[in-house]
Amino acid sequence: MGRYWPTKLVLNIRWCISIFKIGIGYDTHRLVEGRALILGGVLVPFSKGLLGHSDADVLLHAIMDSILGALALGDIGKHFPDTDEEYKGASSINLLKSVAGQLKTRGCRVVNIDAVIIAQEPKLGPYMAQMKKNISEVLEIDEGCVNIKATTEEGLGFTGAGLGMSAQSVCLIQ
Repeated sequence: MGRYWPTKLVLNIRWCISIFKIGIGYDTHRLVEGRALILGGVLVPFSKGLLGHSDADVLLHAIMDSILGALALGDIGKHFPDTDEEYKGASSINLLKSVAGQLKTRGCRVVNIDAVIIAQEPKLGPYMAQMKKNISEVLEIDEGCVNIKATTEEGLGFTGAGLGMSAQSVCLIQ
């Protein structure tokens, strides 16, 4: 290996870092009566919805945070502050379109998204395909590059008690 190996390794590491970037996102919102439940841009029939300044789409918020993180651009609170009336009641699909524009401006694209919704109820399986379709269309990627899962916390914590929902997302961009 000698003197050649470290130089070659450093060049390869710099090349990898400049090509691929990873971001993680997390979001949580309280469940309340009188609000629509929107997840992944899909209206999910349920007796409660998520409370937030925008439509409170916890899944899209986590996804946007993971993309912005991969771009080293902060989080959605920085780009769409809840103190700005422009974003009151805003569609998170439209906010995701804005984040997608940030990707394009920088010559990047999403390679893969893996996200999980944490909620005790309702059952989300019937709505997953439409969520994947909505996300892949906005980001202009194949649906096979978007994975969405849902899980409960077996009655534990605030999500298990039905007080709220949360979501986590990891994305790889190039």
